[in-house]
Formats: sequence, C-alpha cells, structure tokens
Amino acid sequence: MPQSQNRPPTTRLAPSPTGALHLGNARTFLVNWAMARRKGWRIVLRIEDLDGPRVKSGADLQAMDDLRWLGLNWDAGPHYQRQDLSPYAAALEKLRAAGLIYGCRCSRRDIEQAQSAPHTEDHELRYPGTCRHSAEKPTGEAPSPAGDAEAQRLIVPERIIRFTDQIAGEQAVDVQGQVGDFIVATKAGLPAYQLAVVVDDHRQGVTDVVRGDDLLASTARQLLLYEMLGLGTPPRYWHLPLVLGADGHRLAKRHGDTRIAQYRQRGVSPQRVIGLLAGWCGLGDGRQAMTAQAFAQAFEMERLPRGPVTFQEADERWLSQS
Repeated sequence: MPQSQNRPPTTRLAPSPTGALHLGNARTFLVNWAMARRKGWRIVLRIEDLDGPRVKSGADLQAMDDLRWLGLNWDAGPHYQRQDLSPYAAALEKLRAAGLIYGCRCSRRDIEQAQSAPHTEDHELRYPGTCRHSAEKPTGEAPSPAGDAEAQRLIVPERIIRFTDQIAGEQAVDVQGQVGDFIVATKAGLPAYQLAVVVDDHRQGVTDVVRGDDLLASTARQLLLYEMLGLGTPPRYWHLPLVLGADGHRLAKRHGDTRIAQYRQRGVSPQRVIGLLAGWCGLGDGRQAMTAQAFAQAFEMERLPRGPVTFQEADERWLSQS
C-alpha cells in the first residue's frame, strides 16, 4: 500500500523501555521536538517495547514522565508495539510470499566461527549466508520442531543503497557487504527492529525521522525494506551526532549516572538540564538555563555541531550548582 504524497509532516519520539532516559537521549528528543514545533510537524509518541528480555517494568512511564518534566509533549500516542503484532505479521507474510526471506537457525557463535574474525561490543557481524538455502525449501514443508526455532532473514541484493541524510549528507551503503542478509524476525517470532520501525513509520505516517547517528548505518536496511514491501516514499532522515563519554564511547552507565530521573531527584531544574543540552546544540557562548519553549524558538540546525559532543566533569558540576 503506497504512501500518500500528501501526508502531513510527522515525526516520532520513540523511547525504548529497556533503560532510563539519559542526557544523550534527552538531547536527541529535545532537538526532534524543537524541529517539529518550529516546522509545524505532528509528533507521534511510540514505545518500542519489542525487545522482551531487556524491557524494564515501568520504564515506559518513567520516560514519558521525564519528557513531560523537560517540557516536551506530543500529538498522538503513546502507541505500544506489542499491543498489536498483526501489522508486522502481515509484512513478514508479504516478504515470504515474494520469496524474499528465509529461515535461519544460526547462533551468534555460529556466525563468529564462520567468519573467524574478532569483534567488539559495538561491532556488527556480517552474516555469511549459511542458511540462505532455506529460501528454496518446498512450500508446505512442516514447521521446525519445538526447540529448533528459526529467525527470518531478508535476502539482501548485492547493490549500493544511496540516500541523502539531512545532516550527514550523501550516503552510499553496501548492505550485503556490511551486514549480509539481516534478521527481520527473531527466533521468538517477534519482528526485529529493522522491520518493526519501517512498518510503524509507514502506518503512523512518519515523514521525518530524527535520531542519533549510531543508527545511520541502519537507514539503508530500512530503505531496502520500504522498497521490498512496496511502501512508497520513505521518510527523510536526520541523524544527530551523539553525546559521548570522556572515553570516546556513547554515553552509558560506565560514565556515571546521567539519568534524567536522578537529576530530578537531586532537585536539578528542567531549565538547567535544557540549558546544558542547548549548549551542546551550539546555542549561546556559555551555559544558560532555559525552557524547552525558549530552546525551540532559538534552535537552528545550522548551528548544531557536526561532530560528537563529550560529556565532561564541568557539565556535571554546572548541573549540580542548581
């Protein structure tokens, strides 16, 4: 079902309830919200709760409460992915009927052994196509026995996917060379992130996706799914440079407690948090407390630093002064 070319401009705030909202997340959400309010975009709130084992009870409500505390709001939602899995099932069936997916029983260990390559925490292994022959199984074959579950992988063509990111510029990605045939449904039968985000963005009318540039590499995969599912015009993408810790890695627990909730508990004002985030976005010569509304009025994408921002001890000290 192709998208209408007359869709109202729409973006989404999509927190995952696998952890607490921290300063890095908050900066991305703030920029997204400010762009939407300045440009007249509609904002949809989506709770991406498909990562079952990692979902933390109450994290969804905490994220929404933190966003409201910062001064952010939305026009529709919250929409929970797990409330209705049928749109993802329909997309998988469409891919299956077109012969574009196949079952895969490989574990991460299997893939590592096939590659004989070292990897790090953030390295994404390329799937070598071990189970691609599964795509040629006769139709009507009995399902795998219990305990021998299969993930579903997309048959990725060997060609370059090109797109223009509104911040990072022209991109050319060899998806097959980068990650190979990637997973679109898990062994538990749930849609994988790449499929779910495409289905949701399409059905929720999202025209503009604003997110951290750790997801820039995912965009080509999502554009490929837009094409294979026949979903029409994909969104425009805006990938913001990340907030990093002093060690050069994206902000995480190892860099201390940067959760919005703990700053609230300590009595730090939302205006002071917004002021820090504004400084990271190129506003002003120094830190200055401000509201989210004031940030939205002052924010200019042209002033946003094109490289990552580092959270420093001076930032923490400034927040602690309130």
